[in-house]
Amino acid sequence: MHGLIDPYTSSKLSRALLDEVKELAKQFQKEFQRIPAFMEVCGSHTMALARTGVKKALQDDIRLISGPGCPVCVTDQAAIDAMISLTAGSDRIICTFGDMMRVPGSYGTLMQAKTEGKDIRVVYSPVDAVRIAEQNPQKEVIFLGIGFETTIPTLAAALKEAEENEVDNFSIWMAAKLTEPILRHLLNNKEVALDGFLLPGHVSMVMGRKHFEFLAAEYHLPGVISGFEAIELLSSLRQLLLLALEQNALVVNDYRNVVSEEGNSHAKYWMNHYFSSCDEPWRGIGVIAQSGMDIREEYRQFNAKEKFSVPMRSPRKTKCRCGEVIRGLIDPPECSLFGKACTPLNPIGPCMVSSEGSCAAYYQYMREE
Repeated sequence: MHGLIDPYTSSKLSRALLDEVKELAKQFQKEFQRIPAFMEVCGSHTMALARTGVKKALQDDIRLISGPGCPVCVTDQAAIDAMISLTAGSDRIICTFGDMMRVPGSYGTLMQAKTEGKDIRVVYSPVDAVRIAEQNPQKEVIFLGIGFETTIPTLAAALKEAEENEVDNFSIWMAAKLTEPILRHLLNNKEVALDGFLLPGHVSMVMGRKHFEFLAAEYHLPGVISGFEAIELLSSLRQLLLLALEQNALVVNDYRNVVSEEGNSHAKYWMNHYFSSCDEPWRGIGVIAQSGMDIREEYRQFNAKEKFSVPMRSPRKTKCRCGEVIRGLIDPPECSLFGKACTPLNPIGPCMVSSEGSCAAYYQYMREE
């Protein structure tokens, strides 16, 4: 086992790669008279870059921009409020991933609703929620379906389980997002100048390398699919710099032991079997056409939005700038609330709550004491 892990954790190899990345970044700066700017579009990459020290080590060499890759962070405020409102029914059990519990809505959190006696349960898989529904036939069990292409197949697995076992008291409140539409939105709006993308390993595992070829073909930007260890991140940044220096727009798979060309055909089949694309609101961005997935009409009995109506109120406005953070317009410390009113113990916005949030990563690993 040590022999398998060591190549990905070797400090000697990481140091050599770090030095090479710094040298390539200097070459880029000399040739183009500016610091190269790359965006990671995966919340796990955001946390890994901070936790491993890669981002801090390269802060003077490369501008590493955190994009909209944290599922909790990009969930629209109105959707958060609706999910909290779902807890009002006495005959309901709400199931969710743990990060959602402390995300502030306009008028409270799921955690606060739980302390008030609402039946809200943290589960590790949507299929666990189906099991809970089977064990509680007198209750309506609603799973809060957030996530990207990595999570959507697990939502499909839950629907398959519920359909096959005729669990009619289970449903999903969908707020899932798709990666390609948000990247197109960012690039079309041209709010941030980028030299390339550090592409998400988990999403690519499902969708495949070819899924991201539009970046090179249509936007003439390179992208490198990366793993999550320091040595993998540095290797991918090295590849990105080489491509950027050569002005070579290619999408490279640097996570070949996990990611294939076409992705996971089985997962993609079940995604498309139970879901179809829909217009979806994004926090701080607005509605992006065909950027989400909702349950197909033929499975509407599992669609919580069809089964339940919740009061929709205008979200309460705060000074939280999470919307700008996830678009790469500002770094977390540029928000006036960061580290003051907004901390991990008292989060104002989702980017400070989520284990994949930019603000949480910066607060924990990047800020100066």
